[in-house]
Amino acid sequence: MTKSAATPTDTLLEVNNIEVIYNHVILVLKGVSLSVPRGGITALLGGNGAGKTTTLKAISNLLHSERGEVTKGKIEYHGKPIQNLSPEALVKRGVVQVMEGRHCFEHLSVEENLMTGAYTRTDGAANIKADLEMVYSYFPRLRERRKSQAGFTSGGEQQMCAIGRALMSRPETILLDEPSMGIAPQLVEEIFTIVKNLNENEGVSFLLAEQNTNVALRYAHHGYILESGRVVMEGPAAELRENPDVKEFYLGMSDEGRKSFRDVRSYRRRKRWLA
Repeated sequence: MTKSAATPTDTLLEVNNIEVIYNHVILVLKGVSLSVPRGGITALLGGNGAGKTTTLKAISNLLHSERGEVTKGKIEYHGKPIQNLSPEALVKRGVVQVMEGRHCFEHLSVEENLMTGAYTRTDGAANIKADLEMVYSYFPRLRERRKSQAGFTSGGEQQMCAIGRALMSRPETILLDEPSMGIAPQLVEEIFTIVKNLNENEGVSFLLAEQNTNVALRYAHHGYILESGRVVMEGPAAELRENPDVKEFYLGMSDEGRKSFRDVRSYRRRKRWLA
């Protein structure tokens, strides 16, 4: 994996006005457009059911297993269409997805899980071993648990294992789905710090779907907010953090201070920013 200082520059991934339909009738995404720059961390934000996971699966071509399909728009990587590529071909292109819920092979050891990430590689055992050591340097807890059965590790350790497994494919871009789900708050910060370090030290670009808007916008460079299958707001992460609508809708805060849950629910019904 090439080490470089990750400064967002040219566009790697371009999603242009896509629509996704499930079971030929259920319209889930409605004209979603976004871009992921080289060397950037891009956050895809929104509540449960907003369309974040569907967007990632549209990019990684995992929709067909769930009777979903992209019916309009286009998805390009390095300026070339990728909609008809298999997930395996995408991994070879440098795009890999870490699924929501981690999805480790529970009966395998942590190290065996990590090694499954290298199954598409043809660059020799020495390079694979070097990358395994690189993964352990970012996730020292995995080194400690490398012989443990993955199914008996904690949720945070399984999330680390899933990210490490993705790294073993030598990705250029990682699609990271809900990395904070079901994980203790202190481990969430640890995992996001590692994502930041991987981005800065290894040059890996990230598109991460996340409900935890607060933590995501502290680590991302740019953000998109999804609501009911549409992008309703986007911009630099620092600007989104200070946006009064984002503060009130997602962080439960306003210029008058922290809002009560009842106030936030009332605000959600108004959907002021969609007007």
